[in-house]
Amino acid sequence: MPLYMTQFSYTAEAVAAMTKNPQDRTAGLGKLIEKLGGRLICLYYCFGEYDGVAIAEVPDNGTELAVVLAAATPGHLKAVKTTVLVSMDEALEAMKKAHGLAYAGPGD
Repeated sequence: MPLYMTQFSYTAEAVAAMTKNPQDRTAGLGKLIEKLGGRLICLYYCFGEYDGVAIAEVPDNGTELAVVLAAATPGHLKAVKTTVLVSMDEALEAMKKAHGLAYAGPGD
């Protein structure tokens, strides 16, 4: 099953609400993903451009989009970025497929 990394940033209102009433968001997100046939691998908060990152195993791109849409619906997120993660085995297979292929650049 494909892996997805979703980075997210909260609105100022969401940060204020969580500071006032701290809560672990892991169980809720995990249940949402499980309802769609996937599983939450981890949920971390972080420094920088995004407030947190979730890594999940989800059946396909459409299902991952449904997870993101459902999670964003309450309006507490101001930014979301999802990245498909490629395993080393998949990357090696792609490298083998690309070996010997040529592609002309612009102006060539």
